[in-house]
Amino acid sequence: MSGTFLGMPALPPPSGGDRGAQPPRAAFPRAAAAAVDDARLRANLRHATHTIRAKRAAAVAELPDWEPLRAAGAAIKDRALRHLDHYLPRLEEAVTAAGGRVHWAGDAAEANRIVVDLVRATGETEVVKVKSMATQEIGLNTALAREGITAYETDLAELIVQLGDDLPSHILVPAIHRNRGEIRDIFARRMGDWGRPAPEGLGDTPAELAEAARLHLREKFLTAKVGVSGANFMVAETGTMVVVESEGNGRMCLTLPETLISVVGVEKVVPTWRDLEVFLQLLPRSSTAERMNPYTSTWTGTTDGDGPRAFHLVLLDNGRTDALADTVGRQALRCIRCSACLNVCPVYERAGGHAYGSAYPGPIGAILTPQLRGTGTPLDASLPYASSLCGACYEVCPVAIDIPEVLVHLRERVVQGGQVTLRGTRTVIRPARGHAAERAALRAAAWAFDHPGVLRAGQRLAARTRRLHPRRLPGPGRAWSDSRALPEVPAESFRDWWLRTRGERDPHEQP
Repeated sequence: MSGTFLGMPALPPPSGGDRGAQPPRAAFPRAAAAAVDDARLRANLRHATHTIRAKRAAAVAELPDWEPLRAAGAAIKDRALRHLDHYLPRLEEAVTAAGGRVHWAGDAAEANRIVVDLVRATGETEVVKVKSMATQEIGLNTALAREGITAYETDLAELIVQLGDDLPSHILVPAIHRNRGEIRDIFARRMGDWGRPAPEGLGDTPAELAEAARLHLREKFLTAKVGVSGANFMVAETGTMVVVESEGNGRMCLTLPETLISVVGVEKVVPTWRDLEVFLQLLPRSSTAERMNPYTSTWTGTTDGDGPRAFHLVLLDNGRTDALADTVGRQALRCIRCSACLNVCPVYERAGGHAYGSAYPGPIGAILTPQLRGTGTPLDASLPYASSLCGACYEVCPVAIDIPEVLVHLRERVVQGGQVTLRGTRTVIRPARGHAAERAALRAAAWAFDHPGVLRAGQRLAARTRRLHPRRLPGPGRAWSDSRALPEVPAESFRDWWLRTRGERDPHEQP
């Protein structure tokens, strides 16, 4: 299933191999180094993620059937993904029958070209945008800017990122790395460059910041003729798009413009409205810790005298059908973008989102990005290693994506090297530096575990010399211990304690 679906319109080959918005960057450990050393950033991340995770846990605990709901969500997603060749044509037929138009985009370049052409056809040079991970993935704002079209982000956090010439660092809260004082300074300094300036004497209370954003954005909502959105879900049986959000800005973007363009990944389709009901329970509690989402907007094609006069749906592949071919990795396409995995991840909490070099940070980005873009760059090849494999991400995932399993699977693919086919292009994946030493260490460990006497001697030697052990590893191990404390060696191993307290003799020792 690489590049096309059986029985569906064939997706054209990529133009220039464009698979996303991010330029080549350093491998994750190097990119994360500055973030790990930034005390203010780590404090911002720690406060925000701990607050969100605690609220989520309380919201989830209210539902006695959470685990069955979780299993149902996973099953619905898996069924839809297995039968995309049925549900996507059905979706296209329903959208077309309702007055919309469907466009198929094989990669980021083609999706951007379609959107640019649609905006040009309206004669407009400005668009308002709903928060959209898909448009971040393809770098739509940059593509529009190259053609003289300005895109205005209307989500509060996305507005903060845009005004600050920044990049999102979280799926749910893109400006999670900023505190209130920083946001106030950004508003005061940059709002006037993009439209209505911030009020004089702006403070840093949430109410003042929200009011400044509301006044700034109101002008955009009332004057923009073109809106651009993503969608959280697409209902195949009716051709309905669904956006869930908490501020109401999305509702304004979806109803006021004359033309609405939605860019949506093909994996967002669900078969029926009945299936949608499951996700409208799972998503709010997992993301914002709310029992019900404040704003759930649905639209089906166009309606005379109500809402946009023209609706265009751009169905985006950009590596998704390649991911479907991987029987282990395809479960990443279940993702409903709740961000619960980011909020419990110890790696994300310390490194933040920018080090992932993708629109998708955190644990889900570590498995989704390498599948969408391939693992041919140092950054993408390092992402499967951006995890401690603690499993917390799997425990909170509302659609039961086994992220640790996929991480190990992708690590195996990177280490083994060889060739993988990505959209007809042969891409050589070379093991990253240090893998030879890693394999040697693992072979030595395997040999020691296979010789109990040697293992026992090593444990006792380590215990007797524990006061001499360094706090940081030397040589290549220094990079590992720069951000971790070495575990203390106990005075006695568990095996020795067991034998001593039970009065038993070690069967592997000579009598």
